[in-house]
Amino acid sequence: MNYKLVLAAATSLAAGEMAASGAFAADCGTADRVTIAEMTWLSAGSLAHVAQKILSAGYGCVAELVPGDTVPTATSMLTRSEPMVAPELWVSTAQSIWDQMQQKGNVYKAGDIFASGGEEGLWVPDYILAEHPEIQSIEDLKANWKVFEDAAAPGKGRLYNGPPGWGSEVIITNYYNALGLEDTFELFSPGSGENLKASIARQVARKEAFVGYYWGPSDVIGKYHMVLLKTPAFDKDAFTCMTDVNCADPQVTGWAVGEVAVAVVSSLKESAPDVADFLGKMQVPNAEISEVLAWGDDNGATPEEVATHFLKDYEAIWTNWVPADVAEKVKASL
Repeated sequence: MNYKLVLAAATSLAAGEMAASGAFAADCGTADRVTIAEMTWLSAGSLAHVAQKILSAGYGCVAELVPGDTVPTATSMLTRSEPMVAPELWVSTAQSIWDQMQQKGNVYKAGDIFASGGEEGLWVPDYILAEHPEIQSIEDLKANWKVFEDAAAPGKGRLYNGPPGWGSEVIITNYYNALGLEDTFELFSPGSGENLKASIARQVARKEAFVGYYWGPSDVIGKYHMVLLKTPAFDKDAFTCMTDVNCADPQVTGWAVGEVAVAVVSSLKESAPDVADFLGKMQVPNAEISEVLAWGDDNGATPEEVATHFLKDYEAIWTNWVPADVAEKVKASL
């Protein structure tokens, strides 16, 4: 008997069985830390924890969350290739930085995190439009400032800006200047994303006026029946200038369709192809993620708790992102 042939055949058969059974599991591919941006709003923070849990439990990565916000994170990814992953990077909010990333080639879009894209801009509660049908567009604000008059500063309306450090703060400031609202509105900083959310909740509970920045999908938009004010047609060059804090001549234009990327440093695709494959499939339907976020808000849950809820109750979504053996490891860790 030719024992070498028998051994070779047995080895080949065993390898085939192991591959078929998933014993040759997808792995991290890198011993380096995989850093993930945990941004300050609930959806981005929760998605960061989802990615971290899948990478740690499913792929065996040393996955580490690092604090971030849109513009600081995008700037750091551009200049330092850190963090390595931003699961919810609003490209339109940091368009000029994103364009530089693409020119440099050190960061790429693995995919779109929201299946139907994102929406940003100036929102009002639906009852404002019902009571004041003359307000439909951001260009209607100047003539109707009294609807939004600030009781704390009579004589001007209050326009809520994006939170400090967010790309939207730059954009809304440029819209404020482009619309010529300096004499009719106070541009009010909410101080944080949570304060902005609390301001909307308070105004809606009192049936009082609100106009300001927000985004969707989010629990806030659905829960408080917010309506996005219309804008003129979108002009890419004009909007790119709106994302620049040094925009010399801001022009009123449409807000870019919400391109919300799973942003990944290019080196990860080479060092950890299995991880890159997972990140390329990471996408959530808008309606379902809004449900998840509403659950988090109603239960006062942390981003980590929301992530665990999603992984436990929405397996039909995330198990499509990873091989079966990875999914089983993640489930076992919950």
